[in-house]
Order: sequence, then structure tokens, then C-alpha cells
Amino acid sequence: MIGRRGRPAAGPVAVVTDSTASLPEGLAERWGVRVVPLDVLVGTRRHVEGVDLSPADLLGALQRGERVSTSQPPPAAFAAAYRAAAEAGAREVVSVHLSGELSGTVGAARVAAADAPVPVHVVDSAVTVMALGFAALAAARHARGGAGGGPGGGLVGVPGGDEGAVRLLDGPPASEPASTRLVDRVAQWVARGDAPALPDGDDVARVARERSAAARAWFLVDSLDHLRRGGRLSAPAAALGTVLGLRPLLTLDEGRVVVAEKVRTRRAARERLETVARAHAETRGPVRVAVHHLGQPDVAAELVAQVRRWPRVVEVVACETSAVIAAHVGPGLLAVVVVDA
Repeated sequence: MIGRRGRPAAGPVAVVTDSTASLPEGLAERWGVRVVPLDVLVGTRRHVEGVDLSPADLLGALQRGERVSTSQPPPAAFAAAYRAAAEAGAREVVSVHLSGELSGTVGAARVAAADAPVPVHVVDSAVTVMALGFAALAAARHARGGAGGGPGGGLVGVPGGDEGAVRLLDGPPASEPASTRLVDRVAQWVARGDAPALPDGDDVARVARERSAAARAWFLVDSLDHLRRGGRLSAPAAALGTVLGLRPLLTLDEGRVVVAEKVRTRRAARERLETVARAHAETRGPVRVAVHHLGQPDVAAELVAQVRRWPRVVEVVACETSAVIAAHVGPGLLAVVVVDA
């Protein structure tokens, strides 16, 4: 935990993440998760992800051959998020971010946390995209005292899914959609003298760590050049695609991008992507699944249809990856994230 010292408070815990979590539109707002955007440079123009640059915009720039790079948020951006959370009534903050092996984002969060007006627990998730997104949502749900989801809200129905598990993609109950409602409820409980015990920041951070540690992600890209140039994949690993003409199936290992398997063709790689992800899912209990793509909604929809036939899938969602991740991997991204439910 980082932040000012003082007596622990019984008030609510706010959750902060970053834009690489690739959360479906509106879901962060429904769970009261604050999202700090990363910056993307397209040529000489600086953009803020999710503000003036979408994944589609980024894909167009890549296809035009424009030079694209990314930048972590400055500590001031995190400081503003922590200050806003405190002003909204949060007594602690859990700030969960993409792998420190891929970006300095989590380091910037730690710098800002040192001077935050409330204690801040910074979590290096060692993952990204919805592996990070699901961890942030699970933390937000736990911070609310385990409030469950309601019907609708973007869930892709899964016949035969585990009906006893909470669906994070639904958001909290419609009667209390925003984090500020929780603050109001706590004030009412305290006034009546019957406030329930809400989790503290340590406990919420533990949930974020556990969920991210239990997440696995596999992905395919059209070219490994973007990852190699960005220093996120070793030159020997990148040579598998550029020299040998293979289609490596990539994954994250201890926060780093590594080659999981080598496949000969794009079609075979897509089939192997689904096979490997399903085999892992079948060794777990109930799971949540996210299918990420970059400008390939039809391909992602086909994969979602396959995932819906897996056993014990609580929920599945298809969504474009964040523009920042797209800048690192290039066109043709297709990914599957499996997390414990």
C-alpha cells in the first residue's frame, strides 16, 4: 500500500485501472471503475486513447504505414484519478494495471500513489487486455461487498453455463449503477448504526491479484515486427514469423510476451488458438472468456460461437483490443482470454 498514513477507514474502496484493460463500452462506468488512458503517437500527433483515438482509427493509421508509438500516462494523470476518487468518498484506492514488463504504467501509478490523499494499493497484474479488465471488475465487485450483476447489460448468453456464478459483464444491479451510490449507502448505514463490514483496500487488492494470476491469454498477429520493434518480443522469437514463415501462437509468461506454439498457417493457427484455450478452460472451474480482435468482428463472432459451446463458461464477450495494444501488435490481432470465475 502506498499513500498517507492514518487509521484505516471503513468506507468504500475505489478501483482504478488503465485503458489497456480493453473494457467493453460503458462497463467501467457501470462498476464505478476509473480508467486512466494511455497516449498514442501517430506520426507527430499525440492522441489520448478512448478520447480522440479509437482502435479503428489506430488500425487505419497502421494500414496507411504511419509510424505509431505509445506512451504511459504521466503520474499526474493517476494523481487526478486518485484525487477524484477521494473527493467522491473513497477512503482507499486499488489501482490495478497492465504488466510492468510491458510498460512503465504501473511505475507511474506508484509515483502518484506516494502523494495521494488516501491510501493507494498499486497492483501489477502481469497481464493486459481483458485479463486485466476482468481483474479490475472482480475487484470493483468485491469492493461493493460482493454485489451481483443483473439481467442484460451486454452478456452473451451461454447455454449450459454455470448459473450460480456472478456475471461481471452485466454490471451491478440497475438500482445502484454508480460507485457514488455505494458511498451514499455507507453514509446511511453509518447513520443508522447498522453498517455492514465492507472489504478494505488490502482485501480488494488481493482479489485483483488472484484474478489476474489465474488469467491466461493467447493471441495471434499478422506480423511479429511490431512486437519486435517495440522490444516486447525477442529477435529470435520474431524470426519465427519473418524468416521461417511460421505463425507463432503467443502468450504471456510472468508478464512477458513469449511464443507458446509454432503453427504453419493462419487458418491452422486460429484453430489451434481455440483448441489451446478450450483445453485450458476445461481444466478449471467456471470461467469467463473474452475474445479480442482488431478490425475483425466477423472472425471474432465465429470464435465466440465456438466458445459458447465450451462447458462451464459463465460469460463470454467479444471486443476490440485497446488502441495501445493494437499499436504494439499491429493488424490481424485475434486473442482469447480465459479467467477463473
